[in-house]
Amino acid sequence: MLGQLIYDRLEDAATHSLPGPGVTRLFLSDEHRAVTPLIRDWMTKAGLTSEIDAAGNIVGRDQKALDGAPTLIMGSHQDTVVSGGKYDGMLGVALSIAVIEQLNKSGIDLPFGIEIVAFGDEEGTRFQSTLVGSRALAGKHDPKSLEATDDKGISVADALRAFGCRPEDIAGLKRDKANVLGFIETHIEQGPVLEKRDLPVGVVTALTGIERHRIRIQGKASHAGTTPMNDRHDALVAAADVIHQVEGICSMTDGMVGVVGKIEVSPNAVNVIPDHVDLTIELRAPERIVRVNGRGQILSALPNIATNRRVEISADLTYEAEGVPCANWIMDGLGQAIGEQGIEPFRLFSGAGHDGLAMHDLCDIGMLFVRCRDGLSHHPDEAVTPEDIDVAARVLIDFLQMVGPIKGISGT
Repeated sequence: MLGQLIYDRLEDAATHSLPGPGVTRLFLSDEHRAVTPLIRDWMTKAGLTSEIDAAGNIVGRDQKALDGAPTLIMGSHQDTVVSGGKYDGMLGVALSIAVIEQLNKSGIDLPFGIEIVAFGDEEGTRFQSTLVGSRALAGKHDPKSLEATDDKGISVADALRAFGCRPEDIAGLKRDKANVLGFIETHIEQGPVLEKRDLPVGVVTALTGIERHRIRIQGKASHAGTTPMNDRHDALVAAADVIHQVEGICSMTDGMVGVVGKIEVSPNAVNVIPDHVDLTIELRAPERIVRVNGRGQILSALPNIATNRRVEISADLTYEAEGVPCANWIMDGLGQAIGEQGIEPFRLFSGAGHDGLAMHDLCDIGMLFVRCRDGLSHHPDEAVTPEDIDVAARVLIDFLQMVGPIKGISGT
């Protein structure tokens, strides 16, 4: 079973990790260096010629791609969060390679080129940058991103050089839009929808838009034992109202989720009324109008909270990335391939960010989700089954054989 082969390869890749629970394999780390020969060996077995590019991506191409034929790009990322799972990212790398290997063994010659990329930096865990590799392929490389540093003060540029890459050559990685058919990524769902519907795979409709805000609340510190309750300027109580507002608006808004993920309280003493709170708000929705409306409802409530709690509240937008839709021809093709397996071709959006957010600037994108146990991801207990992986592999094999007719490409 092809799914078992892929599953076993993912187990092998997971050994390249820092010690501790789960898998920790950061961009340009020793663990990244160690997993690279393994991935390149898989590529060789699939008949692909591989290299490490200037951005730290592991890239494999078949002969048609090397010869300049119209090319479909597939893949995902090799890096993880700290104490992450075995399948987030790496599933899309191992599965894509194994599918091409299987097609070759079956004597099926696709009429277009194949390029598979194991992107180096999707999670953004080590540096304060992300999507370095996919932005490079899309021609959206920002040289300033190379100045970002890790917690040891090592910059992305210096880490790339230590890895054997030439960061000054990243701009040259830009792919020719006219020659790229699309980008397909297979990924665990990272959510519970497919499991609740008892479906092994699903078709992704869009990748979510994300925005983040920093909220600063200024109150007044005073003695917690001697200040009457109705005379307080408690910044933390105001923060609780903000958190409640985020939870309420997101719960009532279809297609949007949000979280207050970070909070800092000052002076953070057991018997002192908090005088200052910094917190973050993150909102996600694939449709911009949904996210903007939700944002407006949350931010418009802040003045009333400030008045009621007798504090000052300010808000700053610190990050915003728009969601991107998946291409209809890819969604339709994947749906047809799923249906041919006797499975409902269910569609759902991704609430997580992916390299497709950057690749959308280059070409049409699409994504195939694979069911994960309890919808759990970014966690040591992240789990998928060889059987579901096998279904995903068979779907991708069928889909790849549709691409030529869909795009009007024939011949060998």
